[in-house]
Amino acid sequence: MPNQQISEKLDQILMQVQKPAHYTGGELGSVIKNPKEVDVRFAFCFPDLYEVGMSHLGMKILYSLKNARPDVWCERVFAPERDMERLMKENDIPLYGLESFDPIRDFDMIGFTLQYELSFTSVLNMLDLAGLPVKASERPSLSPLVIAGGPCACNPEPLCDFIDLFILGEGEEVNLELIDLYKIAKKEGWTKEKFLRQACRIEGIYVPSLYDVSYFPDGTIKSVTPKDGAPARVRKRIIRDFDHVFYPSSFVVPYTDIVHDRAIIEVLRGCIRGCRFCQAGFIYRPLREKNVDTLCRNGRDLCASTGYDEISLSSLSTSDHSQVEQLLTQMVQWTDEKKINLSLPSLRVDNFSQELLDTVSKVRKSGLTFAPEAGTQRMRDVINKNVNEEEIFNTCRTAFEGGYTAVKLYFMMGLPTETMEDVEGIVDLAQRIVDFYYSLPSRQKGKAVTVTVSCACFVPKPFTPFQFEPQDTWEMLREKQNHMLSCLKSKKIRLNWHDADTSFLEGVLARGDRRLGEVLYRAWKKGCRLDSWGNHFHMEWWQEAMDECGLDPAFYANRKRDYSEIMPWDHLDFAVSKDFLIRENQKAHNNQTTPNCRQQCAGCGANQLVGGRCFD
Repeated sequence: MPNQQISEKLDQILMQVQKPAHYTGGELGSVIKNPKEVDVRFAFCFPDLYEVGMSHLGMKILYSLKNARPDVWCERVFAPERDMERLMKENDIPLYGLESFDPIRDFDMIGFTLQYELSFTSVLNMLDLAGLPVKASERPSLSPLVIAGGPCACNPEPLCDFIDLFILGEGEEVNLELIDLYKIAKKEGWTKEKFLRQACRIEGIYVPSLYDVSYFPDGTIKSVTPKDGAPARVRKRIIRDFDHVFYPSSFVVPYTDIVHDRAIIEVLRGCIRGCRFCQAGFIYRPLREKNVDTLCRNGRDLCASTGYDEISLSSLSTSDHSQVEQLLTQMVQWTDEKKINLSLPSLRVDNFSQELLDTVSKVRKSGLTFAPEAGTQRMRDVINKNVNEEEIFNTCRTAFEGGYTAVKLYFMMGLPTETMEDVEGIVDLAQRIVDFYYSLPSRQKGKAVTVTVSCACFVPKPFTPFQFEPQDTWEMLREKQNHMLSCLKSKKIRLNWHDADTSFLEGVLARGDRRLGEVLYRAWKKGCRLDSWGNHFHMEWWQEAMDECGLDPAFYANRKRDYSEIMPWDHLDFAVSKDFLIRENQKAHNNQTTPNCRQQCAGCGANQLVGGRCFD
């Protein structure tokens, strides 16, 4: 039964909020258990709105994984919108789990997934709404234990003041090991300190309170020193047998619209490409893929249990699956029969074949999306995109002759060594694709072409070859955006770009150290939360917080780092060596490319996780 007290209060306020379905629970597929029959209650917190969190595959996997155990009850928790937050405070409603309506402050474990840096203040806000002290040092009890994982945990230092421990890498195995240890600690009455000292011995667990950080007078890190038996380096966890890893046969199906409201199957993890700006491409190494039969079974199970009529193939690069054409052919056989639409992610231009187009055309009616990332060949070599202009136009020819008249292109702006000529190259490439369409005698007569250019601002990220590079200043990014706009001449081209302010803050937090903890705290106290949403973002509050702490955001975002500098994350091991990142950075400055992992091993170090060879 839902918590009666909170349920009655919700009945009084939900008609006053814009999206009441975000706060009611009870969806198809949600798991209800008797709290008296479980040993551990886990609050899985997504520090963003319901429609974003409910779209996230990692949450779906770990929610089902934990609830598959009879001794664990995992519930979902999302950040409330401002209107709901105000009413919760006015009516003394603490942050609660959607399945039980019980306050999460009474749970055993509270876990946050860190998908992007601009969610950090929402972590603090959710702890506060739960009625808990936001700082870990002010939560002396073992329960509730506050943990966090996800891609941003590869540099968790800005959040170290608030989180008891971090999970590095993939969570399917380590989450269960941590729960098993917690059960022992709870039964035997351990202190929080004893539990953390034992937890740090589990591979993939990082306990920040067991490390002391000292700084040089110039603000760079002097040393990171472990204590109380903590390892000097903490290695990430990976799933080695990815084909047999747990995968849910059912999802929670929302009553309301979410960002990605469809079934999702995970095709592969990792990436072979080595694009030098792409953090995910390095921190998820090595590449591991599921076989075709496993993927088809996953898809059938999900569509049968949820009723979804669309299924998406999810990965960093689905077309790099070694049997992608066989996979699509086999999936089309049953998705066509069941009237299920098959959705594909962004496709690479260098392995987009006629056979792949023929399969895609059966299941995809909208335009095609590709990511050249840069407008000139020199810049594509700098970032190791390993795509040339001939491949781009051959792909466009295949698409246009196959009946497509809309192409979306993803680019980045502010990349290392970029010049205004490279910026002009983005619009120039788009214009030449438009001209190319009209030059084809085999194009569809009477139909106009549309080329949409989406341009993100480059943010240097940890564990990439560009972690050493300065980010363009706000003024530089605005100047480049304006210049790109001035080069646009055709109405056939649609131009979009990311906000420079949020990209700048993302750059500050991505490479931040522990001193940013106080900045986070002060920014949150000023009202910052849900910072990735434009209507909630207040750069002036962040600047005030930085000034009050005596820190310069340019030190984190706009400063070039020496190869010998100790990075805030150097004591964390994501199986990609710093020597490799330095070599790749040097090659970038020489406009040199590196072959993909299937063609030639570049010696990144990830092979140590799979017995010495990534590929047979």
